[in-house]
Amino acid sequence: MSEASVAAPKVTGLESLEFGAARIRVDDKKIINCFADLNQLVPFKYEWAWDKYLKACANHWMPNEINMSADIALWKSPNGLTADEREIIERNLGFFATADSLVANNLVLAVYRHITNPECRQYLLRQAFEEALHTHAYQHVIMSLGMDEARVFNMYREIPSVAKKAAWALNYTQSLTDPNFSTGTLENDQRLLRDLIAFYVVFEGLFFYVGFTQVLSMGRRNKMIGTSEQFQYILRDESMHLNFGIDVINQIKFENPHLWTQAFQTEIITMIKTGVELEYQYAIDTMPRGILGLNAAMFKDYLQFIANRRLIQIGLSEQFPGVTNPFPWMSEMMDLKKEKNFFETRVTEYQTGGTLSWEEEEEAV
Repeated sequence: MSEASVAAPKVTGLESLEFGAARIRVDDKKIINCFADLNQLVPFKYEWAWDKYLKACANHWMPNEINMSADIALWKSPNGLTADEREIIERNLGFFATADSLVANNLVLAVYRHITNPECRQYLLRQAFEEALHTHAYQHVIMSLGMDEARVFNMYREIPSVAKKAAWALNYTQSLTDPNFSTGTLENDQRLLRDLIAFYVVFEGLFFYVGFTQVLSMGRRNKMIGTSEQFQYILRDESMHLNFGIDVINQIKFENPHLWTQAFQTEIITMIKTGVELEYQYAIDTMPRGILGLNAAMFKDYLQFIANRRLIQIGLSEQFPGVTNPFPWMSEMMDLKKEKNFFETRVTEYQTGGTLSWEEEEEAV
């Protein structure tokens, strides 16, 4: 019998009430393989998780608050956009429209079940809502522009580079959704850690950045400004998701150092390198010719630059020495102090929005 098949069952939060049980102590809490009552939120062990939850709540927004009238006029104008510009918008909406659904399914059906800490679960619930919000945003853009919704939402099964990214992601979540899968063994704990790295570091931390850069670059040129603003909100959400995921990954490593073997590290490095190649092929597919002052070769440097950052963030060494960031303006998209007040253009002004400071999120790009 394999080690994976004898993993001990763990708590889920749905266990029978044990009347008279002792109160939870901070030391009872763990990110994974915790046997304490998961319904007791406090005392906090991971203040950073609760802090990120509060910041995410302060950043609440809705897609229909963003004015799409200029985009609609430009999209419908026969001379408004070039064929290449239209393809960039359509391909990115085709990828993102299903990508955030994949992330949400992974969170709800797999990750949440195996993260055994209530303050981290609180953030995961907020993140799951935000993934739904992002899918709503893409649908809102697609509907506003009068696109063929069924065609755009089905691109992940029709466009090779989009399909490959989706298939790659699904490979790193399918075993976790097995009702018989449980953490508690070396093999299964490494599987969970691997999948967390795949989704947070590669899928959300690499696979989204070609599309973000392309769409936001159009917005910087005063084209598709409503769509660009939607993507700017989403980018800032994803930056917080990424930073939360990295904190979870590093905490699991700290609490379970036996998982971080040399062989496992080598596997993770290979996985991240594969992610760079897949996203670079997506850049070529969406941008076969230079446009908007961008070209596919620039994206190769950008993806390698980001990969180096991601590797360092989880305690691994850079794999692409000497690369630099060809899009330094992308970092400014994270920082309210370097841009207009991000909330000025909103139909509904949220008082909490103006209190946000995004300086810590600059690390995302």
